[in-house]
Amino acid sequence: MISVEGVTKRYGTVTAVDGLSFTVDRGEVVGFLGPNGAGKTTTMRMITGTLQPDEGSVLFDGVPIMDGLTEAKQRVGYLPESNPLYDEMLVAEYLEHVADLRGLSAADRRTGITNAVDETDLGAVFYRPISECSKGYRQRIGLAGAILHHPEVLILDEPTEGLDPNQRVEIRRLIGSLGRERTVLLSTHVMQEVEATCSRLVILSRGKLAAEGSVQELLANRTGGIRYIVEAQGTGVTEALAGLAGVSGYETFAVEGRVRVQLDAATDEDLRPAIFEMAKDSGWTLWELHRERASLEQVFRNLTSELPGESEKEPAAASEGAPNGMSEGEPGGATDDEADAASLEVSS
Repeated sequence: MISVEGVTKRYGTVTAVDGLSFTVDRGEVVGFLGPNGAGKTTTMRMITGTLQPDEGSVLFDGVPIMDGLTEAKQRVGYLPESNPLYDEMLVAEYLEHVADLRGLSAADRRTGITNAVDETDLGAVFYRPISECSKGYRQRIGLAGAILHHPEVLILDEPTEGLDPNQRVEIRRLIGSLGRERTVLLSTHVMQEVEATCSRLVILSRGKLAAEGSVQELLANRTGGIRYIVEAQGTGVTEALAGLAGVSGYETFAVEGRVRVQLDAATDEDLRPAIFEMAKDSGWTLWELHRERASLEQVFRNLTSELPGESEKEPAAASEGAPNGMSEGEPGGATDDEADAASLEVSS
């Protein structure tokens, strides 16, 4: 449904996105991962049409979005990282305002707001000022504004940033529910969210594609991500295990008269039989032996260290017009928060 083809975006001498290509199929929930400054937000803004790439193109169903920008934006709902809201408005007033900006008819407005409030469970705060709403409810309000026009594509940039663990679980469950009927591109640094909600991952580093595939594929394809924990009592345990074929590194911990060794493997071959035979031949008492698959966090670190990420944030791109990627913008010198706030300003 979404095709990003050779997209490059520069801010002066800084290349934020560099020849990036990937696809998102209809109905997928895709995790969009990368270190800070990897180009995620810039890419999302190009997909929503609020930024134009310097090179390459973004296509919906094979048609470049710049060939029909207004129609393309009608198909997209966008929740930016900062989730800019008007604190002085009631929740009901804000959603009416977003519906106005979307140009919805009276009937579509009523239906859209009702469905969005039901999906995001905002009934308890519908007539409350936004300034009195908790962070979790504010995220729900942003999501409601992004979906009230029934978009086919939902772009979410760090939707659980700053939430407490309980709020994260609630928003994660909500995103999973929203993804049943929509194509979702989700940017996050929380790997639990990725594993719980995403069917596929796209990982960026330095504006380039580092890897893509399902969580299972990425875990299975990355060698050196398997770890063995061995706890044994005997002579020469650490030295023997460190010299075992297929071991690339180790760390040792003393445990009540015995030794606990953490082995990093350089091969996918299971080393447990060889470790067991070594323990038996050496006369060790084996207290523990198990293998741990690479975590998604380890895979992410390995992939992004191969193409080192930056600690700096991406250059900001100011967007003038309505929220959720509704009108076109040009790059400027604003901060990310200013850029997202600017996206809510409407010309009088």
